[in-house]
Amino acid sequence: MKTSMFNFNPYLVFSIVIIAAGSIPKGYDEGGFSASIGLASFKNDFDLNKANWTHDPTGLANRTANISSFGVLGAAFGSLLALVLADRLGRLRCWQLFVLTWATGIFMQIFSSGILGLMLFARIWGGLGAGGLTVVAPLYLSEIAPAKSRGMIVSIYMVFLLTFLTLGFFINYAASKTMEVSPMQYRVVMAVPLIPVGLAFIASFFLTDTPRWLASKDRIEESLATLSRLRRTDEASSSLTVEYQEMRQEMLTRQQDLQGVGVATIVKEIFSTPSYRSRFFLGICMQTVAQWSGGNGITYYIPQIFTYAGVTGQNQSLITSGAYGIVKLVFTMVFTWGLVDIIGRRRCFIAGLSLQLSAHIWMTIYMSTFLDSGNKSASDAAITSVFIYAVGWSIGLCTVQYLYGTEIYPTRIRGVCYASNMALHWFFQFAVVRVTPNMFVSLNIWGAYVFWAMICAIGLVILGLWAPETKGVPMERMAELFSGHWWMGWKAKVDLTEGGSDILDEKAESRQVENVYKV
Repeated sequence: MKTSMFNFNPYLVFSIVIIAAGSIPKGYDEGGFSASIGLASFKNDFDLNKANWTHDPTGLANRTANISSFGVLGAAFGSLLALVLADRLGRLRCWQLFVLTWATGIFMQIFSSGILGLMLFARIWGGLGAGGLTVVAPLYLSEIAPAKSRGMIVSIYMVFLLTFLTLGFFINYAASKTMEVSPMQYRVVMAVPLIPVGLAFIASFFLTDTPRWLASKDRIEESLATLSRLRRTDEASSSLTVEYQEMRQEMLTRQQDLQGVGVATIVKEIFSTPSYRSRFFLGICMQTVAQWSGGNGITYYIPQIFTYAGVTGQNQSLITSGAYGIVKLVFTMVFTWGLVDIIGRRRCFIAGLSLQLSAHIWMTIYMSTFLDSGNKSASDAAITSVFIYAVGWSIGLCTVQYLYGTEIYPTRIRGVCYASNMALHWFFQFAVVRVTPNMFVSLNIWGAYVFWAMICAIGLVILGLWAPETKGVPMERMAELFSGHWWMGWKAKVDLTEGGSDILDEKAESRQVENVYKV
């Protein structure tokens, strides 16, 4: 029996929808919450009106940046916590725990009522939950998905995230247009995501944990029963038996590979083995370029950026920001469901960085020369460049960084490298969101775009030389792509024809590592 989700297995679809709802907290934070800071009611309650800060614009920038960025700071610690708890508590219980953590943080935000200290604590607390969900939800989806549709099913997480990012802007528009300026206005906006996530939380009690996690705890019968339900086939079927045995064999191989090996030993291997070292630093470099090229810093302040670009009025800015979210959603779907496997990872991130660079260059010219000039043609070009940036970010490093992070590492070092990448991702994102308002003030807006453009240009050169094309390369053969000098990665290829020479698989690479320690 085929195991594609297009056979419409109700339980599999139900599980995907419920768990993918775990992306809503992060998506809505980038769209709904970030836009709500611009509502008059929020500004009044938290003293964010420019008129009160005419002699201290840096103080206003700091206050705005802290409120926006502290949720990301909490998410950084939440993602690390999830890496520890997911194996101990299980994917499902961990998901539920982080949903509760996030929800309590949202309730504190809603009723903080102008108390800045409480709002900042609520942002960190809610961020713990949102960050944990960014690890647990994709992990759960990847472990219940049939192998042939795993990429598409995991990508539904991102579709949910971007959908609610976009809806957040339009919900702010509706609140600004139809509600009076009072604390109830921003409270309603912040409370909206509690509805879909709350319903998903209730529905999650009708799910079971993943077959992989159950099998890892020797709950064999439960694991088989769950897998049977997810594939909508009998437990005695040959296809189910084969899939289960492959899963068990993969788990046993991983356990044997890591048996008696501590984190310190793995870290030592990463830095002493050239291939491991090259892959580790490539992942670090991708995270650095992705976040400091503008990344989510621009998304968090997109209504303000559209205002700089010449969009007049708070409501019009929110509508334009919603359109920006739609562009990100559409092009992320185009990338995820076809483009990346047609033209490859390298071409995607090179094209993406090039579009980001061109957008930053024009915004530098506009902000330094045409800002407040009333030049409509220049303003229209600036608005267009923001959308060009959205396209570049969506087809490039927004997603490619995650693909490389899951593909290039061998089993032995994957856990440590993944944890390092996630930690760097979140702490860099926090830093970018935190400093962006200050950059606008201290660098006269255009200086921020100069900085982002420089990062894009440097990234194009370094990643263009370093990152090999991984499309179609089995994970067991990745070592071949990193066997030469790092600056020759762009030329690295793997002979995938039958009997291809110089095959260096994970086991052979592990033997090389052992030989290093014997010398």
